[in-house]
Amino acid sequence: MFTRFARRVVRVLDEMRYAQYRQTVLLCSPDRFVMAPDRAPRDFAEFLFRTSGPLLREPTDDNRSHGELVR
Repeated sequence: MFTRFARRVVRVLDEMRYAQYRQTVLLCSPDRFVMAPDRAPRDFAEFLFRTSGPLLREPTDDNRSHGELVR
């Protein structure tokens, strides 16, 4: 009983840690400082600037179907 509760608490804390990390990455992303982040970069220098921030690894399709978080 206690072990199951402890695992739930750990899962909740892990999810909160991941949400905080994701929020920090998104707030510090160079795309937030571009006038039109949804448009393609105008030149190679702008492309390099946009990709200079931390890039998130996308999970494989198998892992996504099992609910794995993007890390």
